[in-house]
Amino acid sequence: MPPRARRRSGASSAGSSPFPHLGPLGEVVPVSTGVVRLEQESDGSVLLEVNGVPSSHLHPDPGHLVFEYMRWMLLAIDLHLDASGDDAPQLAHLGGGGCSLPRAIAALRPRSRQIVVELDALLAEHVRTWFDLPRSPQLRIRVDDAAVALADWREDRFDVLVRDVFAGDRTPDSLVSRGAAEHADRVLREGGLYLANCAAAPGTGLLADEVATLSTVFEHVGVIAEPAHLSGKRRGNAVLLASAHPLPDGLDRALRSDAVSVRLARPEQVTALRRSGRVLEH
Repeated sequence: MPPRARRRSGASSAGSSPFPHLGPLGEVVPVSTGVVRLEQESDGSVLLEVNGVPSSHLHPDPGHLVFEYMRWMLLAIDLHLDASGDDAPQLAHLGGGGCSLPRAIAALRPRSRQIVVELDALLAEHVRTWFDLPRSPQLRIRVDDAAVALADWREDRFDVLVRDVFAGDRTPDSLVSRGAAEHADRVLREGGLYLANCAAAPGTGLLADEVATLSTVFEHVGVIAEPAHLSGKRRGNAVLLASAHPLPDGLDRALRSDAVSVRLARPEQVTALRRSGRVLEH
């Protein structure tokens, strides 16, 4: 599921536009895979809807991420890159939308190099203009199917790989399979970090299935989620983390500063999910 549109207000004034080339507000704009719509809020932030579903929320301050799961991802990425000591990391994002997370990383780590894979060619063209995204090589957009790009990349290429792809309200099967996990492991450098946005309704078991699947490939697997989602009581976005090396130290402590009550799942919780899940072979 794309993220719930729960938002955190910012401090920018609505009097001046931080996005001088923004597209028409409130109007339906055709793109390659359907339609998009832009809504600007009182703090100057812009919500991008794709086919009627909230896709990205961009704030005037690039480092201010409105969607919770993106804030959690950014915390994990920051801790991981701080520990690695690499001030010019290579990152890849499967799924583009408005490029909220890549935009934040580019602002906070200007020496980073990122590639974003977006299926919709017109959407990719629009968001680069509308949101004044950094240009290549700092931020490159590749128009392609995410599974195709993942399989195509050479090994040991990236320090961080992010998966945030949805077709409607679910991630395509080709990106939740063991084969996709093996490709993720292959394209990551030694000790690299894989993060995936997992969303599923209660009772589907997808979170457990993804944990079980990732655990067949990666030695260390973690889950960031709100307690009610982790216990299967309601739908929500969880962030899966996977690596050949231990996950970023201090992540749970850092998450406690977020506006949402969120935690890094305890090892026994991850083990329970792994044991109850099925490995997705497709």
